[in-house]
Amino acid sequence: MKINMKITKGIALLLVSSTLFSYAQKAKVITISNPLKIDRAFETVEIAKKALGLKSSDELEKFGIREVGTTTFFISQCVDENGDGVSDVLLFQPEIKASSSKKYELVLNNDTKTNEPITYCYSRFVPERTDDYAWENNKVAFRTYGPVAQKMVEDKVKGGTLTSGIDAWLKRVEYPILNKWYEKYTTGTGTYHKDTGEGLDNFHVGDSRGIGGVAVKIDTSYYYSKNFISWKTITTGPIRTSFVLTYADWDAAGNKITEVKHISLDYGSFLSRFEIAVSGTNSISTGITLHNNDGKTEGNLKAGWIDYWQPLDDSELGTGIVFPKNAAISFEKYIVAKKDLCNLYVNLKVKENKVVYYTGFGWKKQGEFTTKEAWENYLGQYATKINNPLIVTIK
Repeated sequence: MKINMKITKGIALLLVSSTLFSYAQKAKVITISNPLKIDRAFETVEIAKKALGLKSSDELEKFGIREVGTTTFFISQCVDENGDGVSDVLLFQPEIKASSSKKYELVLNNDTKTNEPITYCYSRFVPERTDDYAWENNKVAFRTYGPVAQKMVEDKVKGGTLTSGIDAWLKRVEYPILNKWYEKYTTGTGTYHKDTGEGLDNFHVGDSRGIGGVAVKIDTSYYYSKNFISWKTITTGPIRTSFVLTYADWDAAGNKITEVKHISLDYGSFLSRFEIAVSGTNSISTGITLHNNDGKTEGNLKAGWIDYWQPLDDSELGTGIVFPKNAAISFEKYIVAKKDLCNLYVNLKVKENKVVYYTGFGWKKQGEFTTKEAWENYLGQYATKINNPLIVTIK
């Protein structure tokens, strides 16, 4: 049996070329090759249960991944992608040196002493704070807003939020903070708008696109949806959280737009992956807010990224969007009289009713990006990696 597979950030493409053998006969050996002259880490290998030759009755959770010749299992995560109650995808994150490969094996893991890994990649609906949906990993955190928050604004009730923009929570610790910060809010014991050592929410969204909200451009104007109307959590765990947000149909200068966001965030990444299912338009624009327009914008369509580096209170912040090769049409620094409507947009092609991009931020106080150049180097390498995926072979 031989299966050739290429993966992008968490997406596997499988070609089955011969009959699968049962695990009773032989363990599956997974070879992962890095075609680039740069080291690779924090890239999620995603392998379907079916591709591994497991029976429908086999429990994916009973298997583990380890490097050939070793006895230590990698942290892995099983995901039920189709929602039938049975895990059908296995995730893990190898480290592969430049222009090299490694061999791993999938075997039964009978080690009952293994510590339960921390759920660094976490998301949930937050009814206690109106109706946010929030998500985080060990590097960054985000949130966006639901129908109750929208109705409060429309009914002129204090405390509502009307936007489909994406908010950023600037964390500077590795451990999870979402539940802790929301507990501060609900119990009145503190506020997430003040940094007590873990970070804070000082990022204004308003009517802007925040970090990665979408729009449709008609002539010289941008149109966009209101708050999400429903949500579904797919998975949380040590490697990935993913979920789906659905929006009410909306109007773009007479064009009826449908929008469903499938968002995921993997361990170690500063960027969330957005897969937008859309109809009613041939292109989608995604933007990052320019706030006071006192920072510097850059864009490289050929390399596959745009960014904005700005002063923010007593620090600096880089925001950015990365997109696959040949996906972008143009980018635009859009400046109008209303501050919240000023965004740096990239206009992306809709292919088969879908658009994929990656968006997020790097906060200077967090420590990994202290300059604009460091942030842009990260975005450039990120784009290079998604356009030159790891090569995976299963035997």
